[in-house]
Amino acid sequence: MPNSSSITQFLLLAFADTRELQLLHFWLFLGIYLAALLGNGLIITTIACDHHLHTPMYFFLLNLSLLDLGSISTIVPKSMANSLWNTRAISYLGCAAQLFLFVFFISAEYFLLTIMAYDRYVAICKPLHYGTLLGSRACVHMAAAAWGTGFLTAVMHTANTFSLPLCQGNVLDQFFCEIPHILKLSCSHSYLREFGLLVVSACLVFVAFVFIVVSYVQIFRAVLRIPSEQGRLKAFSTCIPHLAVVSLFVSTGLFACLKPPSMSSPSLDLVVSVLYSVVPPAVHPLIYSMRNQELKDALRKMMTGCFSEAIKGLFSSAQCS
Repeated sequence: MPNSSSITQFLLLAFADTRELQLLHFWLFLGIYLAALLGNGLIITTIACDHHLHTPMYFFLLNLSLLDLGSISTIVPKSMANSLWNTRAISYLGCAAQLFLFVFFISAEYFLLTIMAYDRYVAICKPLHYGTLLGSRACVHMAAAAWGTGFLTAVMHTANTFSLPLCQGNVLDQFFCEIPHILKLSCSHSYLREFGLLVVSACLVFVAFVFIVVSYVQIFRAVLRIPSEQGRLKAFSTCIPHLAVVSLFVSTGLFACLKPPSMSSPSLDLVVSVLYSVVPPAVHPLIYSMRNQELKDALRKMMTGCFSEAIKGLFSSAQCS
């Protein structure tokens, strides 16, 4: 059996064996990837260009879109390339880099969602202190803390995972490099160290989840005390997108981790992994723009301005010719 020093590449799980289905997978992932690039790119550009959206809520949303772009770009292009070129291989260093980046972006995103829950709590429950508690410097520090926490988490998990001796082959039962599937290749009890780190990370995730739940309990209590129905709907409309994103993020992740072994099968595991790693970055822009009138107005204004400039450019070119 090979050990980790002799492994130069890993073999990822293929979506299909026939050429037709491989190409179908390529085009499907290409569509999802382009949707994620377009949606998140529009949100980033709109928030950056419209000074009316330079508020804490949209600053955190911009960071969320950046993390979504990072996470989906870490795994989808490689999977598409493998299907297109009919291969399953990923280099040892490529696998380590993919694992590091994916853990980094996903961890940072989860902690950023926790911060966004705090932002909504302060905005609704303590509106008079909003400018003090969430000033520009405080927002930058909190966003940096989310990115930094994700980076440290990724460093620890990647270093621990790839320090293990691997002697159970090089075939991963996943379409991207993921910690549990790499641990299955270990032939040493030292994997317990990484398992312990996973338990600590799970505890931190649970604490953050409790914080989000408590924040929304306070938010709902405050909203229900608002006398006017219009005021309640306006307050709810700023929370529903974030709550929907958190629910999608947590539910798919929990199902992937806690599904009973009796339900486990290669096809189901593949579908679940796509649901928690590929789909969320593509649907988050839709969720946030669907009920956010400010964002939709700013996006419409930006698109109209770009269209007008393009028309003027065409007329100018025609007149010069």
